[in-house]
Amino acid sequence: MMTIRPAILLLFLGMALVTYLPRVAPLAVLSRLDLPPWLLRWLSFVPVSVLSALLAKELLINGTHVDLSFSHPHLWVAIPAFVVAARTRSLMGTVLVEIASMALVRLLL
Repeated sequence: MMTIRPAILLLFLGMALVTYLPRVAPLAVLSRLDLPPWLLRWLSFVPVSVLSALLAKELLINGTHVDLSFSHPHLWVAIPAFVVAARTRSLMGTVLVEIASMALVRLLL
């Protein structure tokens, strides 16, 4: 039978708490407030902005410098993935095209 040490249990509970609270606290507070339309519109762009920043770093920077060369595989994979995402708005379709494109690019390069 497995025993649970109290220190390990407290550690896991503490990690859950510090992960959960920063995500739920703003949601709980902001859901009770009547936010102005301009702020709601501004907040709607936050996820797209964060995703764009993460993607731009991955697609354009190779190591420590900007790499727009033909040998940079992430750029080749991004083109069909962006086309499928824009046309279908399907996450599964985009991921499948991205995986297939990466396999093809790695095979050819």
